[in-house]
Amino acid sequence: MDRSSDAARAWGTVRGHLRDSAGARLFDQWLKPMELIDGGDTDTIRLALPSAFMTNWVRNHYADRLVAEFRAILPEVRSVSIETRSATAAPAVLSVEPVAPPATVPAAVRAIEAPVAVPCARPPLDARFTFDRFVVDASNRVAFNAGKALAEPGAPRFSPLFLHGGTGQGKTHLMHAIGAAYLAAVPEANIILMSAERFMFDFVAAMRAKDTHAFKTRLRAADLLMIDDLQFIAGKDATQEEFFHTINEVMGAGNRLVICADRCPQGLDGVEARITSRLSSGLVADIKAPDLTLRRAILERKLVDMPGALVPSDVLDLLGARITQSVRDLEGALGRIVAYAQLTGETIDLDFAVATLGDVLRGAERRVTIDEIQKAVSAHFELKPIDLVSARRAVVVARPRQIAMYLAKRLTTRSLPEIGRKFGGRDHSTVIHAVRRIEALRDSDREIDGAVRMLLRELEG
Repeated sequence: MDRSSDAARAWGTVRGHLRDSAGARLFDQWLKPMELIDGGDTDTIRLALPSAFMTNWVRNHYADRLVAEFRAILPEVRSVSIETRSATAAPAVLSVEPVAPPATVPAAVRAIEAPVAVPCARPPLDARFTFDRFVVDASNRVAFNAGKALAEPGAPRFSPLFLHGGTGQGKTHLMHAIGAAYLAAVPEANIILMSAERFMFDFVAAMRAKDTHAFKTRLRAADLLMIDDLQFIAGKDATQEEFFHTINEVMGAGNRLVICADRCPQGLDGVEARITSRLSSGLVADIKAPDLTLRRAILERKLVDMPGALVPSDVLDLLGARITQSVRDLEGALGRIVAYAQLTGETIDLDFAVATLGDVLRGAERRVTIDEIQKAVSAHFELKPIDLVSARRAVVVARPRQIAMYLAKRLTTRSLPEIGRKFGGRDHSTVIHAVRRIEALRDSDREIDGAVRMLLRELEG
């Protein structure tokens, strides 16, 4: 049996499969340079690439796929070795003519999908994150519509698109949705989605391997390049230099660029001005924290993906009211309740939700500061914040000061002496007196009680 000729024929078939599944651009860039090395009568297939950077990339993304492909044709193959071709001593390489793939691809091969859409270290696009699963309202409508517009085929109306907002508010969801929609419209598109941290890691690896050319070529050839969490390259001078040239090349080629961060371009401390200026030249859209109506709608939408889950309205109201900052945390809390109920066989009600999510609900409580309380109280009573810490004893100042102390005791974890110091260096007995006085007035004075209720609603969000 001629093991070498069998391996050569198998390699021709495997190359055909890879070309069809990966697409021409990805195949030509990463897989076509692979060559089959004549390893003799062994159970290991040896493949070689011209650089260490390309070798590492193919190992990370195609090692399992290559083993499955070869085993489907040559069952005796146990492993595939992906090596870097030596510049000084070139190994013996088998010349191969690609063989047309059979009409039916073996099941063992079909079960392993190549990462066509996202040729980088991130997982493929998440099928859950699509435009039709994104709940829209005034807080995110501009970002949503901008994402849909950028995903349309043809010349982009704008680029880059810069999305910013707090953690867990939907930026990553929109990036995946943009990628999925654009890939559906342009199936052959080369789409790259990666974090800024991954960008930095890959760039450093390429420099160490002395092969930055392949890194630059891969990113700058993207039809749609999406970088998440840009704030993580702050202060990284070499990475920022490469990032600047990358975005310039992508934009100069008329391709699409989407960048996400936790703040607007001008707020990115430690990121070069030329980068923030370039990113501001497209469309900048923010995603604000969801209000109660949106949080409630998100929970209703999430329940659609949980067939059989019976969650009463008062539990949804509790989650929407208490978990206010992060959509991700909100959805996670709902998922936790449903999972615990299924595992324990218990019925979901308010008591069950509170018992299950006690730590989450406590952690989600808004941290109000004494400074915020003083600003809110002085604005409500049309005073200057400095009046609350002054020595003035007139009732028009003393009563608001007592209300502010009462709220500080109720809404913060500060000790009585700490609260006193924040109000002009007063001692803890003054704070105790203020708290007791306002508690008594709330029972007898409707105006004071109404003012306290209004301030509580404002401060608790």
